[in-house]
Amino acid sequence: MADMVRTRIAPSPTGDPHVGTAYVALFNYAWARKNGGQFILRIEDTDRERSNPASERMIFEALHWLGLSWDEGPDVGGPFGPYRQSERSEIYREHAERLVATGSAYPCFCTKERLEALREEQRRAKVAHALGYDGHCRAVPPAEGQRRRAAGEPHVIRLAMPREGETVVSDLLRGELRFDNTLVDDQVLIKSDGYPTYHLANVVDDHLMGITHVIRAEEWISSLPKHAMLYRAFGWDLPVFCHLPLLRNTDKSKISKRKNPVSLNYYRRAGYLPEALLNFLALQGWAIAEDREEFTLDEFIATFELSKVTLGGPVFDLEKLTWMNGKYIRKLTVPQLLDRLRGDLLSDEYLLKVLTLAHERIERLEEFVEYASFFFVGELEYDAEARGKLVAKKCTPEQTALALERLLEESLDQLLEWEPARIEETMRAYCEATGWKTSDLFMPVRVAVTGKAATPPLFETMAVLGKEICRRRLRRAAETLRAMKAEGNPGAHGGEDEKP
Repeated sequence: MADMVRTRIAPSPTGDPHVGTAYVALFNYAWARKNGGQFILRIEDTDRERSNPASERMIFEALHWLGLSWDEGPDVGGPFGPYRQSERSEIYREHAERLVATGSAYPCFCTKERLEALREEQRRAKVAHALGYDGHCRAVPPAEGQRRRAAGEPHVIRLAMPREGETVVSDLLRGELRFDNTLVDDQVLIKSDGYPTYHLANVVDDHLMGITHVIRAEEWISSLPKHAMLYRAFGWDLPVFCHLPLLRNTDKSKISKRKNPVSLNYYRRAGYLPEALLNFLALQGWAIAEDREEFTLDEFIATFELSKVTLGGPVFDLEKLTWMNGKYIRKLTVPQLLDRLRGDLLSDEYLLKVLTLAHERIERLEEFVEYASFFFVGELEYDAEARGKLVAKKCTPEQTALALERLLEESLDQLLEWEPARIEETMRAYCEATGWKTSDLFMPVRVAVTGKAATPPLFETMAVLGKEICRRRLRRAAETLRAMKAEGNPGAHGGEDEKP
């Protein structure tokens, strides 16, 4: 196995499947396939509060939709399982104890109150580097630490980082990276509840699963000295590290849902072809030729060289992706295009959901097209009547825009079970927490997601549209409301001084 290339993708099931996950997965998949190796899917669900089985299912579905299959994983098994970190807790505890026994890690008994006081003291002193643990419990003699642990005193296990010198690690794309050890704190490895942190679980799993190339986003570079120190403390050889450049918005900021759709569910629901999206993601770090932008996944794999990934900040340009998707659509024959439409946007399953909502509300079959049009389009245009209804009663456009954004970011974004009852519960809870009347806020939401004031029941409609379309439309509505403010329109229902 030592000579076989083994790569992995290790997403956390804490939200919608992210386009960044697909980007990193693609490069791991391509390098494994290029070298006749194996590609592994591992679920990193050590965050017990946020991890969700629904998110895990969406990760599987999204990667399968893209055509990125894995050789080992939670759903297919393999020789190095389990492939969910939540099922490997005893493995991590055993390895942490090995580190404690050799002095490479130690129990820390500091209370939350002491740690908070330490952080506050560092803030007041304006510590130049990042705030971190001061190593207080490193002075606890091993025998005393063992006695306190045996007595059941709450504690964590921390990595004993060197207090001087540098940690030097090679990166395939960036060469030798050097880290001042005085700026790296003693990372928690095992939390007080006995569960591991990402750092310990990540290193232990990569080693035990035989991962030869750790290909991940550059945001993990700051963790590299801790990970390298763990490998060395265990006496293990380091894998090849390769940190890919982050996907960025057109303004060069890190890609985020505020400026671009980031969920793979959106791109599938909006009618992007998986082959077009893969082609576009490959271009974020690779060029098959100077004068060629279109290539298949097989062509990418055949020509791919990991060491030649470009480090310039790749721009996730939605307009370019849409342009490329159009080119891929035009390559389809008409029967192929019909099959694609039936597969998603015009599937029997989706049409039945829409028809169920429209059934009692049309008099002639032809009325269905107009009545249900908002179920089949991407972006909405808000006419004069709709713009008036977008503004909540006794509110300004700006106040309504802010309410829609907060509803999305603080409530709906966290909802994974996108079904009518859960949507209603979440929206009513938001209104209760913020003082909004449901009758005042629900109309702007209805118009935002449908473009109309008269529609089927709101929560059922939102469930059929899907989370990603609703998210996109709520943001578009907020932009429209702010444009109304810029135009000097105080709104249909009130002036600047009126509050919800």
